[in-house]
Amino acid sequence: MNTLSDKEIQHLYWRFGFGISPSQLKTARILSKRQIIDQLFSESRQSTALTMDLGALEKNPSELSKEERKKLRKLQRKKMNELNIIWFTQLTTTEEILREKMTLFFHNHFAVRLKMPRVCIHLNNIIRKHALGNFGDMLMEVSKSPAMLIFLNNRQNRKNHPNENFAREVMELFTLGRDNGYTEKDIKEAARAFTGWNFKKDGAFIFRSNHHDYGTKTVLGKTGDFTGEDVIKILLKEKQTAQYITKKFYQYFVNPIPDQDRIKQLSDILYNSDYDLRVLIQSTIESNWFYNTKNIGVKIKSPIELMVGLNRPFKVKYDDPKVILYLQRKLNQMLFFPPNVAGWPGGKTWIDNSTLMLRLKLASVILNSGIIEWNDKGDMPENVMMKQKYYQKMKTQIEKKVKATPDWDNFMSGLDQKDKITLSHYILQPEPSKIAKKVLKDLDSSDTKNFIVELLSLPEYQLC
Repeated sequence: MNTLSDKEIQHLYWRFGFGISPSQLKTARILSKRQIIDQLFSESRQSTALTMDLGALEKNPSELSKEERKKLRKLQRKKMNELNIIWFTQLTTTEEILREKMTLFFHNHFAVRLKMPRVCIHLNNIIRKHALGNFGDMLMEVSKSPAMLIFLNNRQNRKNHPNENFAREVMELFTLGRDNGYTEKDIKEAARAFTGWNFKKDGAFIFRSNHHDYGTKTVLGKTGDFTGEDVIKILLKEKQTAQYITKKFYQYFVNPIPDQDRIKQLSDILYNSDYDLRVLIQSTIESNWFYNTKNIGVKIKSPIELMVGLNRPFKVKYDDPKVILYLQRKLNQMLFFPPNVAGWPGGKTWIDNSTLMLRLKLASVILNSGIIEWNDKGDMPENVMMKQKYYQKMKTQIEKKVKATPDWDNFMSGLDQKDKITLSHYILQPEPSKIAKKVLKDLDSSDTKNFIVELLSLPEYQLC
């Protein structure tokens, strides 16, 4: 297969990006499969780190009064929201879509929930740096990051007072997978190896030798005076680690239903390449099986994929970007705020009665000045949250508009044809159901904008 059809190009760009605009699709049509793949990697050659001003957070909490500490915590929450918007904006505007999609994938693999913007942006940038590189290097640097050492309590892990949380999650969630070939004894011994791992005031990793438990340890059948680095290398030597990472990769990028033969094939490729993520991606998207119809339009978009996928082709701008936080919250995926250390489970868990209604209404809300109802304080985005004495007054204003400005002219100019069939094929990855076809048949396609919004409001658009 030397060329890709429109549907296959869109499949590639939805899975390893966030969709493709009409004008980009027009350009990709004239390229070979090889050229499209090369371009996807070429655009992500650079790694654009997230940046933000954190100077106001430099204060030492121990030197502050109770009131000043309260203000500092409030500022940290504000900065976390700002960081969320900064990353969301990068997701919707960057050309480095492959790198950002891999960063989003590993953002969930190395899930951290902290109200500490400095360590969160640092971790995010570590993941981004290695997203198309070596998984082992990423694992080592992530494990030594302040965010992970804080979140998994390794600063409290000292000789004679071990804390097993860090060692447990490194095995259970980051490498081998739950109940895959390790024992409680392995966790206890690994925890000893990780004693002394800490970081300095500036965030740089430090090994505190006086806190380290020296002595013989046995981990996964291997014995020695192991350090934390040794344990991570032992875990990477296990083929089960490659198998676990590959299965997660396959279910995220290829098909939620695992194909054990394909996963074994890709797992061997990953392991034999010494965990080169670029090789894993290339082996997937250069294959013919990735583009099989059974893999197209079968994945439920995560809220971030859904929102970014709507924002990118229309170059949407918001009067108040904080509404982005509100939509994420209501759709149950706040960047930098996973439910727990295991991350978001994904798949069908994205859909319930409340999220489905908002998902189906999202295109109308963002592209057509639709209305969302806020009927309690918890539902309100932070920009309309007020002190309690103003709340009753605010409660009477239950309808608020999401003030967004889509660039319809740019979107429409990229469309070659605006008939129902062409638009349906472009916007929807799965084949429309009989009910959807009837709805589309009855719509007035002469009003192209409205027809597009209706297409984007179909249940089929929730899939990619």
